[in-house]
Amino acid sequence: MTTPTLLGISGSMRKASTNTKLVREAARLFGDCTYVEADLHMPLYDGDVEASEGVPEAAQLIARQIAEADAVVISTPEYNKAPPGVLKNALDWVSRVEGRPWTDKPVAVMSAAAGRAGGERAQMVLRGYMVPFRPCILQGPEIHLAASSSQFDDDGQLTGEIYVRELTQLMQSLRAEIGC
Repeated sequence: MTTPTLLGISGSMRKASTNTKLVREAARLFGDCTYVEADLHMPLYDGDVEASEGVPEAAQLIARQIAEADAVVISTPEYNKAPPGVLKNALDWVSRVEGRPWTDKPVAVMSAAAGRAGGERAQMVLRGYMVPFRPCILQGPEIHLAASSSQFDDDGQLTGEIYVRELTQLMQSLRAEIGC
């Protein structure tokens, strides 16, 4: 098999985002792959904008990245017990693109948050958001990175042994889903 392509989607736009660190760490633990990271900067979904201007290029790009990826890793922060609007907005725009890029796509969902539950509620809500797209969402092991700002070393690698073990298992399962 050729080198698989892994798409990372972080639900946080912050420079020092622990969710971005988590998807990058997932890519590292996934192993040999072409890693691509989505950019969620795009206008808010508006049906009038879609009707007059079409789907923005940024949303079309993410849809192409999803379609071309062998697998996708999504990490969401938890804002007020849910994923952030920027992530939902990207999902809404991608749903407006021709074709169904998510259908049967192997997807690993995870979360990183400051709280002790590690974004568990946001991850549950995100999984619900994904249902209409019919991807193949892995069921575990679940990664809820608690107190996330203290879980990475200066190189962006996870320091907690249990998190490294579980994320490695999740990435092995994701790799198995695409047959490599």
